[in-house]
Amino acid sequence: MQESEVIDGSLRRAVCLVALLNLGYFGVEFTVALAIGSVSLFADSVDFLEDTAINLLIFAALGWSPKRRAWTGMALAGIILVPGLAALWMAWQKLNLPVAPDPVPLTLAGAGALAVNLACAFILARYRAHQGSLTRAAFLSARNDALANIAIITAGMITAWVWHTAWPDLIVGLGIVAMNADAAREVWQAARQEHHAARA
Repeated sequence: MQESEVIDGSLRRAVCLVALLNLGYFGVEFTVALAIGSVSLFADSVDFLEDTAINLLIFAALGWSPKRRAWTGMALAGIILVPGLAALWMAWQKLNLPVAPDPVPLTLAGAGALAVNLACAFILARYRAHQGSLTRAAFLSARNDALANIAIITAGMITAWVWHTAWPDLIVGLGIVAMNADAAREVWQAARQEHHAARA
């Protein structure tokens, strides 16, 4: 068996595990977000669902041709933007009724999400240069999510002890939107380069 086939098999197992972890925590965080009316948790929970889709697509696309993988990478760049659009909608609604979310479940849910995303980033770190834009999308998403979770925890603490308004949650939610947009740009550029290389 060739080394690339061994790596592909290992990567398949890794992205399958990451997809399951993301799907499981999506349910937890989405439920908490709706219960306390948190924009940042809502954006992050939808992001967990997006990560599930990304890793399942990688699982399916590993045996595809370089050109087909490049097209999949470009599609993933669009998928990465979905949580941002959902968060913008919820942020708009929150601006009309700016009630601060309960800081305790906000902080605890953010801490749980951080643990899941750090585990996913650790699992994917060794593959981030393998299979181009596909695994780059998965690794960037897990890394960015961990950074977003730290911001969510910080927002919860600020809301509890410094500034009991909806603004810390809103600011973090909009920051997650910006981070996802930048990740989508990076994945799109990597996929375009792969597409040009495949055509050459």
